[in-house]
Amino acid sequence: MSQASVPFIAELRRCPTCNRWGGARRVAADGRTVELDPDKARGQCNEGPWHGSMRGPRNACGQWVQWIEIRSAESANPTEPKASARLQAHSSTSSSGA
Repeated sequence: MSQASVPFIAELRRCPTCNRWGGARRVAADGRTVELDPDKARGQCNEGPWHGSMRGPRNACGQWVQWIEIRSAESANPTEPKASARLQAHSSTSSSGA
């Protein structure tokens, strides 16, 4: 990224946060924020529904796949129980009374 430019922050579920997006980006220190160079904020879609086309920071589609470099909330807060574990515990206690 150029020194004079302030990086763009990509929104989750937009092309630059998708694993199929081929543009220049980096993950910030928090592990979840994706920064883009404002001078090079477009990248090619690879193997997605827009395959081969240049996609920018405001583009999105229905086949978004989270970029593997972005830390999930579970890995950022390892002491927090996963939602699926909480759901299983709740459903097993509510079905045992039937």
